[in-house]
Amino acid sequence: MSAEAVVQRQLDAYNARDLDAFVAQYADDVELYRPPAAAPALVGRAALRDFYARERFVHAGLHADLLHRSVLGATVIDHERIHGVRPAPFEVVVVYQIVGDQIARTWSFAAT
Repeated sequence: MSAEAVVQRQLDAYNARDLDAFVAQYADDVELYRPPAAAPALVGRAALRDFYARERFVHAGLHADLLHRSVLGATVIDHERIHGVRPAPFEVVVVYQIVGDQIARTWSFAAT
């Protein structure tokens, strides 16, 4: 499976608020970074599941619009507009590192 296909499955599951399908795209030991912090914000699939169950998939209006995607081998870079989390939509750039057929690491850069 291509890196782009893995990220697209993750995005589709996010937009469907399908927690099981969403977390299945991530490695057991996934690391999620939010620069400029050097340490990961979340580590592991269980922590990812817990965060998205409590903080994201509870929002009825949750939706991500893909504005642009670049693929460089096993790295996928998405520019997205997120709806339903804050009072107004906001933009984020997410860098996904794919290992095998799962997301191993992400770096999220959100507009303030």
